Amino acid sequence: IVSNLITGDMFMKRSLRETLVRVILLFVGLTIAHFGVTLFLLADAGSDPFNVLIQGLFRALSHAFPWSFLTHGNTHVAVCFLIILILLFVDRSYIKIGTLLCMICGGPIIDIFTGILSPFFTERPSFPGSLLILAAACVILAFGMTIVIKSDAGTGPNDLVAVVISDKLHKSFSVIRILVDLSFVAIGFLLG
Repeated sequence: IVSNLITGDMFMKRSLRETLVRVILLFVGLTIAHFGVTLFLLADAGSDPFNVLIQGLFRALSHAFPWSFLTHGNTHVAVCFLIILILLFVDRSYIKIGTLLCMICGGPIIDIFTGILSPFFTERPSFPGSLLILAAACVILAFGMTIVIKSDAGTGPNDLVAVVISDKLHKSFSVIRILVDLSFVAIGFLLG
């Protein structure tokens, strides 16, 4: 039961050892991917669509409520909890432990790397430097998320939201994923 919950597959029986390997791969992929996200954020060079939404919300909240505990990571976790609550009402069969880990653990990983890398980003890099950081962050993020996807143990909020919508509307996943990402980016820019 634990194995099936973590991997999100109720039809394939997986051993405890295989489940642990998948979860370890999930965390390795998340750590690599969110290192890339942190580079984006600290260099102010952009981000993946979900974190554009989070960054906009974080900036809007930090202007209105300058609380010390309000960080990008905490905002990330709060939005993921909101998505999880909505999906529990929509269809709880989509909620698996591996996906919960993937969504909720991203925020703390970003906060950890922010503390480590902040001293190296005391001022905004020049244009060539920003371009190099952007390219490096894209490669790191893509590599990390490839490991997450290959682990088959969970998925991030972008994909999960797109999967649920495409399933409910019987529409192509790729089209819905693009629309979800565009919505995240648009809301993020409007917020801040």
